[in-house]
Amino acid sequence: MLIHIPYSSLGGADHGWLKAKHHFSFANYYNPQRMGFGCVRVINDDWIQAGKGFPPHPHNNMEIITYVRSGAITHQDSEGNKGVTNSGVIQVMSAGSGIVHSEYNLEAEDLTLYQIWIETNQQDVEPRWQSREFPNQAAVDQLPLLVSGYEEDREQALFIHQQARIFGGFMRAGDTLTQPITHQAYVLASKGQFEIDDQSTQLTLNKGDGAQVTNSASITIKALSDCEIVLIDAPA
Repeated sequence: MLIHIPYSSLGGADHGWLKAKHHFSFANYYNPQRMGFGCVRVINDDWIQAGKGFPPHPHNNMEIITYVRSGAITHQDSEGNKGVTNSGVIQVMSAGSGIVHSEYNLEAEDLTLYQIWIETNQQDVEPRWQSREFPNQAAVDQLPLLVSGYEEDREQALFIHQQARIFGGFMRAGDTLTQPITHQAYVLASKGQFEIDDQSTQLTLNKGDGAQVTNSASITIKALSDCEIVLIDAPA
């Protein structure tokens, strides 16, 4: 089953330096029908002005994933971690027993990103932060694996404390692939336009849209233009 979540239907906030669109209830946006998707609690589509960002603030017991779409973000936290995550790189922070971090756009250009929060399956783990480049070549058979909570994926993906996987990458116009789904999936159209089909329903997603996929073992994705796609496969 596929459910289309158009960009125009998202909640949001405009703070001047930060323009945010919320796929689920967050901060001052509250929608009782949009409280999350299984263990996926937050998906924010953020635009952050050059030179601005989030000052130090705390988190605990949440897996926080940042997918940088354009620009770069500088991370620093109370565990001594510091790094710059550029477009084409993904970062994971396991907040665990408690961590304080800041995220700033210290570059000369504006920044766009997805911030994804996934509920952890282990409480009070040791806080940690990691980042990793993802493949820059077009996807062929399926989307590249970026993040995973499965032991067998540790060599090829960033680890989180949840039985979930995040896939993401680029497709060329006209290309088609089949993406298997273990649990249920939330699909994000980062760039371009593409179709998804689960053999019972077909949807067209445009930049900024989302889609929920439930009760499907796989979906077919067809790129209608050059596009960038993020897919979160996580327990209900």
